[in-house]
Amino acid sequence: MAALARANAALAAESGSLQLREALEDLATHYRRLMRETHRLIRHGDRTEAELNTANTKLQQLSAELDYKARHDTLTGSLNRGAVFELARRYLTQAPLSLIMLDIDFFKRINDTYGHPAGDAVIRELVERLSAVLGDTGHIGRVGGEEFTILLPDTALQAAAHIAERIRANVANHAFDCLPQHPVTASFGISWSTPGTPFEHAYSRADAALYQAKKQGRNQVVC
Repeated sequence: MAALARANAALAAESGSLQLREALEDLATHYRRLMRETHRLIRHGDRTEAELNTANTKLQQLSAELDYKARHDTLTGSLNRGAVFELARRYLTQAPLSLIMLDIDFFKRINDTYGHPAGDAVIRELVERLSAVLGDTGHIGRVGGEEFTILLPDTALQAAAHIAERIRANVANHAFDCLPQHPVTASFGISWSTPGTPFEHAYSRADAALYQAKKQGRNQVVC
């Protein structure tokens, strides 16, 4: 801009050769054109940057949504089978882990009697009750149709059994809002594992305890 001002000042003066004036006129003309083009490019660049920022934000949101969907159950919003198993393996590398498996008793009867939408509603309400009891103390994963796993890292077996019993009582002693005419109960199996325990070992012991709970009459907790 300073160079353009000096050229314009020289043009305004009535001294100097014709060739010099022509050169200054040419310089001023081309410089003004250059500045117009520069301003146009800056405006275009600003728009492009804004568009890129918007696109980047949308991509980040989409990535987060895809990651969430890849790790969570679509019906309940709890962790899905792969995610909760991965999390359990991670915990077992560094801390003791209490693992609770629970299963809704006679769930097939609910589906057969009231239909699958009613069964889905029971599953959703069950997860709400699990979350209400657990708060921030554990992680819930849906590992099958009506089967769930709860991870309680660095939690003693007795404490885990107390939590499971609170959940059992909450389920059994209060009618479900979505199906008040039908009693709902659940059975629980718990394992406790030291750091370094293979996940498959921890899971199979909890599964065996759940099987024992069902064998003994359901609606109970077995460690």
